[in-house]
Amino acid sequence: MNSLSRFVSRAACAALACLPITAVWAQSTYPDRPLKLVVPFPPGGGTDAAARLVASALSTELRQPVVVENRAGAGGSIAAQSVVDAPADGYTLFFATTGTLAINQHLYSKLRHNPLTDLTSIAMIASFPNVLVVHPSLPVKSVTELIALARERQGTLTYGSSGSGSSSHLAVVLLESMTGVKFTHVPYKGSAPAMTDFVAGRIDMMIDNPTTNIPLAQAGKLRALAVSSRTRSKQVPDLPTIAEAGVPGYEVLIWYALVGPGRLPDPIVARLAKEVATVVGTPKVREGLEALGTDPMVMGTSETVAFVAAESRKWSEVIRASGARAD
Repeated sequence: MNSLSRFVSRAACAALACLPITAVWAQSTYPDRPLKLVVPFPPGGGTDAAARLVASALSTELRQPVVVENRAGAGGSIAAQSVVDAPADGYTLFFATTGTLAINQHLYSKLRHNPLTDLTSIAMIASFPNVLVVHPSLPVKSVTELIALARERQGTLTYGSSGSGSSSHLAVVLLESMTGVKFTHVPYKGSAPAMTDFVAGRIDMMIDNPTTNIPLAQAGKLRALAVSSRTRSKQVPDLPTIAEAGVPGYEVLIWYALVGPGRLPDPIVARLAKEVATVVGTPKVREGLEALGTDPMVMGTSETVAFVAAESRKWSEVIRASGARAD
């Protein structure tokens, strides 16, 4: 080997040897600038409030500002795509929901990403159940009585939802598939008009957000029968679960997870997962989430990945059975 060849060979080896050191150095200084947390809904709602609570706490732990950016539209798909397209450097994160990670890919035929492969699940944050409520004029006071009445009046009892493919729609589709009864779907453009007609007695039932339904039930305008989670909710401990009230195995959770772009480096994922577990465990964040009607849901990265995949499989089957499409 001549001197020039030896020089080139040594230079190449030196460069390769430096790569891991450079990578380790870069990761050890992470984060060294502000981070962005993309939220898939407009400011002012429950998801936005939960995201801002977590962002503030993460800012303290990471010693860098975590700035919330709201990108609403297409059921959260616009926000998700913006994170998919971002550099995988840990500076663009996503406050993901059940819809954006487990439902949208089965509803939108033109979705440009696969949430399971084009995003990196980091950690779970919180979850909450929906509540099964009926109009007080309906002569039922339990899930068992509701199912019996629905079987007797097959297809005539109505339920409202915030739109085709929404959680309030799919929760009833799952109930139908597990009980063999049929209800008539009345889709609305959002929860507010659905709730207006519900309280007025124009629809018979809903499985929807507890922050709206529980106060109305407490005021006597609706009747709450059960929650959709597998275990009773800390928010309404006196309400049974749908599973224990007559439909074994039934479970619908609305949840939040911290997510990044695909191919996010493992050391960054580990750091963020650690900090999420820390902040969700603090009294301030825990109490703040509970005040928003959610239950903290601490789960590591591998568990989160498995959980999201299982949720995606479940909702894929439900959506296929319903025939629901969003485009």
